[in-house]
Amino acid sequence: MAVALTTLIVYALRSVAPAVSLGVVYLLAVLLVSTVWGFGLGFVTALLSAAAFNFFHIPPTGRFTIAQGENWVALGVFLAAAAVASSLAEVARARAQEAEARRREADLMAELARLLLGGPDLNAALPTAAERIARALELPSAAIRRTGVGEEPGRFAIPLNHGERELGTLVVPAGIDPENLARLRERLVPGLEALLAAAVDREEMLMATVETQALRRSDEIKTALLRTVSHDLRTPITAIRAAAEALTSPTIDESDRVDLREAIVHDSERLGSLVDNLLDLSRLRTGTAEPSRDWSSIEEVIDAALDDLAIDRGLFQLSIDPGLPFIRADSTQLERAFVNLFSNAARYSGGERISVRGREVAGRIVIRVVDRGPGIPERELERVFEAFYTGPDESPHSGAGLGLAIVQGFIEANGGRAWAESLPGQGSTFVVEFPLGDQELEPSSARSVREPAPR
Repeated sequence: MAVALTTLIVYALRSVAPAVSLGVVYLLAVLLVSTVWGFGLGFVTALLSAAAFNFFHIPPTGRFTIAQGENWVALGVFLAAAAVASSLAEVARARAQEAEARRREADLMAELARLLLGGPDLNAALPTAAERIARALELPSAAIRRTGVGEEPGRFAIPLNHGERELGTLVVPAGIDPENLARLRERLVPGLEALLAAAVDREEMLMATVETQALRRSDEIKTALLRTVSHDLRTPITAIRAAAEALTSPTIDESDRVDLREAIVHDSERLGSLVDNLLDLSRLRTGTAEPSRDWSSIEEVIDAALDDLAIDRGLFQLSIDPGLPFIRADSTQLERAFVNLFSNAARYSGGERISVRGREVAGRIVIRVVDRGPGIPERELERVFEAFYTGPDESPHSGAGLGLAIVQGFIEANGGRAWAESLPGQGSTFVVEFPLGDQELEPSSARSVREPAPR
């Protein structure tokens, strides 16, 4: 088709130039075919062009004969030029294909680097990386294994090593084209080995970092626990011992004895509360605080928690919507959580009244405990729920830093959430939320005869 079209073009140009000089037009067809389809078809096109040039344009036309000697020279020069042009076009075509292949390989390595080095989990990235390799090489499948794979029928295993270090195996179909296999071995495998080695090193470094952080955190917890044991346990024990020794003195009167007995009771309760909190935290940390779920009334749980507090109930202003749905939870654990939450609010309220509000909002039960204390800086809002965290060093309020950690632990163990909201200087709000969407609500008739939650 190219030769026929060129012949028509030469016919149109014969009126403005000698036919013999127009043979160069056929070189365009030769260059086009050689560039697109290679040297073989380009050379065939050159031969057909020479034949068409001879038959249609070199006298005598209409037959494959040449009358004049100079026309033989012209035809020979044309044929040689066409062959050279075809070979040069083939070289340019091959270089263009090589450059395109290199570009695709570079894109593939960049994508493999993103997959293997950019994600948090190397094992999860390997299937995707293998799929990209298969797509780039037009293979039906490919796989990357972290372990060695022996030769099996239907597949070809290429070891992936970095120096003397064994990284894994690249598995491809056994019928892979030899040219593709050579390209894979020579160009892709070395880059894949380097990336995989870097990814394994990164994974090991991350694991070491996580382990170091865990050890550091463990040391911090141990230090905090020792500080708690040495201070918060020793203080009430010292007070109890001093009061008990004073009681044995014959010189104190009855009113002093009453005061000392009250001091012993108060410090004993404080000591018992601290031990209970340590045991609760231990169960939460070890995963043994499995809740015993039953239908529970939030209103009854809050009421029981206020009764357990050694604080005047008049400090708390309750606003609980009547008829709140029951939830399936461990009422004892929830009571422990609210006791700690109310104690924390009372400690920081500065004697101001504390508001406790309970509502059903959009399929959730939401309890808000609002105090009018100094508030919590924004940077501390997340940390207040950490075990043994006691706030800034300049805080005048003492505590072991266990209460809010227990609150969050028991609330989350029963399917809820707990968080803090605060503006410094404007008090704090602690929010407890229980979803109702996945709970089958207890019939109202059963609620009306339900006994109070176990204490």
